Amino acid sequence: MAGRGSGVLLHITSLPSPFGIGDLGSSAYAFADWLAETKQRFWQILPLNPTDLAYGNSPYHGTSAFAGNKLLLSPELLVQEGFLNQEDLDTTPPFPEETVDFRAVVEHKSLLFQKAYERFKTGKEPEAYQQFCTENAFWLDDFAHFVANKSRHPGQVWNQWPKALRDRKRQALISSRMACQDEIGKEKFLQYLFFKQWSSLKRYCNDRNIQIIGDMPIYVVLDSADVWARPDLFNLDQEKMPVTVAGVPPDYFSETGQLWGNPVYRWEVLRETGYEWWIQRMACNLKLFDLVRVDHFRGFMGYWEVPADEEVATNGRWVEAPAMDFFNRLSERFPNLPIIAEDLGTITPDVWELMDHFGFPGMKVLLFAFGQDLPTNPYAPHNHVKNCVVYTGTHDNNTARGWFEREAGTEDKHRLSRYLGKEVKAETVHWEMIRLAMMSVADRVIFPMQDILGLGEEARINRPARKGGNWRWRLLHGRPPAELSRRLLEMTETFGRGNP
Repeated sequence: MAGRGSGVLLHITSLPSPFGIGDLGSSAYAFADWLAETKQRFWQILPLNPTDLAYGNSPYHGTSAFAGNKLLLSPELLVQEGFLNQEDLDTTPPFPEETVDFRAVVEHKSLLFQKAYERFKTGKEPEAYQQFCTENAFWLDDFAHFVANKSRHPGQVWNQWPKALRDRKRQALISSRMACQDEIGKEKFLQYLFFKQWSSLKRYCNDRNIQIIGDMPIYVVLDSADVWARPDLFNLDQEKMPVTVAGVPPDYFSETGQLWGNPVYRWEVLRETGYEWWIQRMACNLKLFDLVRVDHFRGFMGYWEVPADEEVATNGRWVEAPAMDFFNRLSERFPNLPIIAEDLGTITPDVWELMDHFGFPGMKVLLFAFGQDLPTNPYAPHNHVKNCVVYTGTHDNNTARGWFEREAGTEDKHRLSRYLGKEVKAETVHWEMIRLAMMSVADRVIFPMQDILGLGEEARINRPARKGGNWRWRLLHGRPPAELSRRLLEMTETFGRGNP
C-alpha cells in the first residue's frame, strides 16, 4: 500500500452481464482494463461470500465466512472450460439491465449449474479439483454439507433441523453425508469453479498493477455453515439459539440503532484456541485479496450486544473484547497485516490507539465533512492524515449527487461552496468531491463508480436498516464515456496517484 494511489469501488454484482447479475467473466476483465487505462491502483469490492434470498442477498449476510458466491460464476467461462455448451446459454431469458432480479438469477443459474455438474461427473476429476478439496477441507466439507441440508429442510434455520443433526452427533452426520452425497459433490464442484475463476481475475488485475481491496464483515450470521460447524465459538444456548446478538446503538443511520441479529463471539473460547478460526479466516481472505477492509472494526475493541429477544438495538450494552491480544496473534501469523479499518461512527480513543499501534489505516468519508464542525471535522480534507483511505462515499451512503440533492441542507451546501471557493451545482458536485479527495494528503482514495458517473440517488446500492430492495444496482454499460475516462486519468496523474 506504499505511495499515493486512487481506485474505484464497484461490486462484482454491479457489472454488466447478459445473465442478470455481474459475474467473473468478460465484463470484469474489461473493467480491469479500464482501471488500468485510467491508471487506477485499486479495485474495491464488497464481500464475496454466498448470499441468501431470505436476507435480500446482502453480501454482509453470507452463509459462510469462507465460501464464494456461486451466483458470480460466469456461464461464458463455464463454456470455455467445457462444463457447458453454447446451446445451454441460448435459452437465457431476458433480464433487466439496470437492476439485479436475484430470484430470477438464482432460478436460471441453478439450472446451468446442474448441467455443468452432470457434465463434470462424466469425466475424470481434475487433479486441481482434488487438490482444492484437500486444501480447503477444513471449511469446504462442512459448508457443502450445510448447503445440502438446507435444500432438504427448506425454510428452516439449521437449529430447527432434527436434534441429532443440529447438534452434530457423529452417526447423524455420517447418515446425512451418505444421503446428501450428490448434493455435497455439486457444492464442492461449484466452489472449485468459483475460486478458479476468481484467482484468474485477481491475477489479471495484479499483472496490471491493480490491487484488489476486499471486504470482510466482522460477524457471521446465525444461519451459516460456520455457526452450525462451530457453535462453541458463539454465544448460543443449549438449544443453539442466540443468547445475545450484535448491532450498534443509535447513530447517523437510525434513531433506534441497528439490530443486526448476528450471534456474538465467545472471545474467551477463541482466545483459548489461539484464535485458530480467525487465523484460518484471515488466511483465506488474504488469498482472495491484496488488502482487506474489516467492517465494524471497533467491534474488536468493544462490541454492542443486545438480548436476543429485543426488537430494536436500543437496550444493549458495550462489552470489551481482547483486541490487543487478538491482533498481536494475527500480526505474528501475518506480518505487515494489510488491513483497512472501518472506523466510521462513534469511535472511542482506545480504538484509534489500537489502529495506530498496528498501523492500520482508517476511513474518511467526504459526505460527512461539511457539517457545523467543518473546521475540526476529521473527514474534512485539511484534517486528513497520510495513513488513511478517503472515500467520497461508501456503499452505505447516498451518491455524492444524491446527497447534494436529497440530504444536504442549505448550510451544508453553503459550507461546501465556501470550502471550494465557488458555487457548487448538483451536476458537478461529484467531480468536486473527487477532486477534493485526489488533492488530499491521504495516500489512498476510493470513489464509488456511481460518483465517477455522476449518478443520483436512484443509483444507491444500499440503504442501511431498510429491508428489501438493496444491492440491486448495476452498471449499464461496460465502459464509461471517453471524455469521463480522460478526465479521471488527467486528475489521477495531476495529483500523483497513477499506476506506473
